[in-house]
Amino acid sequence: MGKVKRKEDSKRGLRVVALFEGAKGLLVLFVGFGILAFIHKDLHSFAEQLVRHFHLNPARHYPRIFIDAANHLTDERLWAMAFSALLYSAVRFVEAIGLWRQRQWAKWFGVLTGGIYIPVELFEMIRGVTWPKATVLIVNTAIVGYLAYALYRARQIGKQI
Repeated sequence: MGKVKRKEDSKRGLRVVALFEGAKGLLVLFVGFGILAFIHKDLHSFAEQLVRHFHLNPARHYPRIFIDAANHLTDERLWAMAFSALLYSAVRFVEAIGLWRQRQWAKWFGVLTGGIYIPVELFEMIRGVTWPKATVLIVNTAIVGYLAYALYRARQIGKQI
């Protein structure tokens, strides 16, 4: 009875991670489509309107950086950003489907793709601790840790058979 409960708990845990990864993929896919909406548009004017909408001074440092960055975006860069969003989403969806189906390769893939961000997230925390940075680090570390534990458990069960 204990083995059945552990297997169900593992299945439930993997499905939670799969839903989270799928949600990340969906969010980035929507962002990619949003980027496409700006092709052949005057991004400089849009950026200035956005800065004014939030009652920011366009002459200040950060609003100016935002406006200048929008001014340097070309249609080609927007297409590249949208395509990158599509690729990222596809990777997240493949991982989510694999985890949903409890595939061993998907656990490994999740550990590797999540684990590569941890050093960057730690570096960002060293540069300055903020709640968003801490949340991203904690959630990512928890997911990588859970997937690593699931791999360990699968290996232990395999040795018992």
